[in-house]
This record gives sequence, structure tokens and C-alpha cells, in this order.
Amino acid sequence: MASTDQPDLRAAAPHLVPPLSRPQVADGETLRTVPLAGLTLSVRSRTPAAKGLPPALFVHGLGGSSQNWSALLEQLADSVAGEAVDLPGFGDSPPPDDGDYSLSGHARAVVRLLDASGRGPVHLCGNSMGGAVVTRVAALRPDLVRTLTLVSPALPELRPQRSAVPTALLAVPGATALFRRLTRDWTAERRTREVLALCYGDPGRVSAEDFAVAVREYERRLRLPYFWDSLGRSARGVVNAYTLGGQHALWRQAERVFAPTLLVYGGRDRLVAPRMARRASAAFRSSRLLMLPEAGHVAMMEYPDVVADAIRGLLAETGRPDDSTKGE
Repeated sequence: MASTDQPDLRAAAPHLVPPLSRPQVADGETLRTVPLAGLTLSVRSRTPAAKGLPPALFVHGLGGSSQNWSALLEQLADSVAGEAVDLPGFGDSPPPDDGDYSLSGHARAVVRLLDASGRGPVHLCGNSMGGAVVTRVAALRPDLVRTLTLVSPALPELRPQRSAVPTALLAVPGATALFRRLTRDWTAERRTREVLALCYGDPGRVSAEDFAVAVREYERRLRLPYFWDSLGRSARGVVNAYTLGGQHALWRQAERVFAPTLLVYGGRDRLVAPRMARRASAAFRSSRLLMLPEAGHVAMMEYPDVVADAIRGLLAETGRPDDSTKGE
């Protein structure tokens, strides 16, 4: 990656702001704790522009957090009452009491949150691993899902891209410990640059301010005693889910989703091959596709305005239940 791809903060990074003790909360956002039996979840929300807007829930990917959705939450404040959850062991959510980081375990956490809140059915959105999680939720609990939006969902690929292999190797027992030893001299700044290079189609789109926030967040996470364990075991959960057959197979569950679905893929995605858009379009019964040629793996962070417009189109097409009789 060339030095001009994103802001050069090598000298400034250690002096930007003292490391955060809590995740970054943007203006207009709140972060609350939701206690459930054997589980505590952190939920980020943004005050909607008007009362009565339909509820939406956003689920991040492997190594991510609810903060990944901040830009989209702001863009959609005029359309939905948006919340984003930190999955167990990520963001500000502690590990689950039972240590279950499987894909089904994460899906159960989302279901339990929705059941406890009484907000369903919601417009449900997921990125990467979160895309696989919400696919399972939509297949097994259709009563909780009004529409489904998947941004580069981590659904099984027979021939994964070479650039995605190192991430998949995190699932191998002992791999995270080895990676920690090999990268023990890496600063949080370097780790952040590596993640951005992997996930963004163009890391140069990241502003100096956003990069500084990301570095501080990485510093905070590295101090968590369970950081590497939750990362490795969740990666293992994704890989294990890829091997399941029958009714538990992710592609089989995709075919069981009846909710109108928006699929968002990036042409420069190094983790989920853009070619998977065709298979996903065929698998989900009622789907529309948004291809962003310049985007990487996190289109909702790179192009939040474009993704927000597509979601508004999905909402307009499906309508709200209380509007179903209008115009008759």
C-alpha cells in the first residue's frame, strides 16, 4: 500500500488522544447495556429524526463492532429507528457465559435481543459474518424480520479468494496465539492500517479523524483479555458453519428467507468474492442487488450514502404494515 493511500499519522498517532476506556460514541448516538440471562449485549442507537419510524437492527462482522454502522445510522436517521448491536465478545459486549462463539450462538444472541426488546419485526442488516448471522435469523425466525440487507455476507465459497485465506486461518486452533507472537511489535496504528487495506476498496477514503478514532479503538480492544479468544473462536464458528449440510447449511437457509432482501457487494472486496453476488441473487427468493465497483468489504462504511439510498428503496418497495391499505 503506497504512503499516499491514507493519512500519514505515524508520528502523530501516539499523541492524538489518550486511549479510550469505552468505545467511541458519535454525536447523536447512545450506547446502552442490555442484560440477558447468561449474556450481556451493548447496543448503539441513534435518535431518529421523527417518531414512529420503523425499527432496524444492524449486525457487524468478524473483528468489528456496532461502531462500523455509525455512518449508516446517521444517514438513515430519517428513515428508521436504528440500533446496532455488539455481538458477544466484540465492541463493548463481554464474552457469553457459555463461551459459545458459533454462528448459531451469535444468531441466538440477536434473536434474544429482539425478543427481549419487542421491536420485531425489524429491518435487519448484517455485514460479513454478521450477514451470515442475520441470514440464519431470517430463516429460523421470519416473524422477527421485515426486510434483510446483506453487505458482503460471509456465505460459503468453494473457491475463496487468496487474500481471504489468512483470515480463515484464524479459525485454526493456536493460530491467533501464533499471530500475536509474530506481530507483537506491531503498533495499534499498523494493525489499523493492515485492517483498512484488507477491508476497504480504497483506504485513502478514510479521513485523518476517522483513522485516529480507529487507532484508539484498536488500542482499547488490545487491552481486553478476551480479544484474541473471541476473534479466533468466532472465526472457527464461521468455518464450522460452512461445513454443515442439510437444513443447517447456510445456502439452504438463504433459500428459506422470504423477507425482501437487498444484497450489497463490492467490486474490490478481498474477503468475499464479488462473483458470489450472482449465487446470492439466485438463492434469496426476493432480492435486489447493489454492486459497487470501487467498494471493498465494508461498503456501508465506504459509501454510506449510496447504501442508505438503496435501503430506502427497499423500504419504499416493501412499505410499512400500517401503510398496506393506503391507496386501495
